[in-house]
Amino acid sequence: MRRHIYDSADLDTQPMVIAIDGPAGAGKSTTARLVAERLGFTYVDTGAMYRVITWIALRDRIDLDDGVALGHASERHQWDVEHRRVRVDGEDVTLALREPRIDRDVSRVAAHAEVRAILRERQRAAAARGNAVIEGRDIATVVAPDAAVKVYLTADESERTRRRAAEQFGRDEETLVGELRRRDEADAEQSRPASDATKIDTTGLEIDDVVERILRLADSVVAARQ
Repeated sequence: MRRHIYDSADLDTQPMVIAIDGPAGAGKSTTARLVAERLGFTYVDTGAMYRVITWIALRDRIDLDDGVALGHASERHQWDVEHRRVRVDGEDVTLALREPRIDRDVSRVAAHAEVRAILRERQRAAAARGNAVIEGRDIATVVAPDAAVKVYLTADESERTRRRAAEQFGRDEETLVGELRRRDEADAEQSRPASDATKIDTTGLEIDDVVERILRLADSVVAARQ
């Protein structure tokens, strides 16, 4: 019988980080959340972190081209992304982070080095605690280059558009395609697979199939430690 990572006691002494990268609409968030649930790991949604700063900037009318001001906003406010809920200064903004205006501007905010530096420190702190599944654009290359499992998810444009349409019911498909292409262009520098990442094209795959492939990769790490 194949040994599963979640049966392994060595995770207490050798914590594991699973890094999942890829472009918008590739299925990172859903996959990472389900992998974390299966393993009892912490799920770290780095995309939500950048959405938080975008939400704060739009609320406070901060110039989206002012990286210094955005960096200050990242530190000035109390916010947390935990247990699939997001709060800013005590206010639950989970649903607000999925508004089209956030999708439109999040890459613009994330492009600033001042913002990335602050959020990456929070992300690295989460990785340092171990037994975490962290998803984003540059996790395996920058945030957690020593992650035990590195995965890069992708999907063709039509599949990614379909998924975004399912998340944002009623929105025009042509608009969504345009947004995806702009996100891809803006994220191109960060969203590159690590040289040792396993690439998974999720086009046409059921989410459970993707999750199982990642669990098998984790299994192989556990087996190699024996």
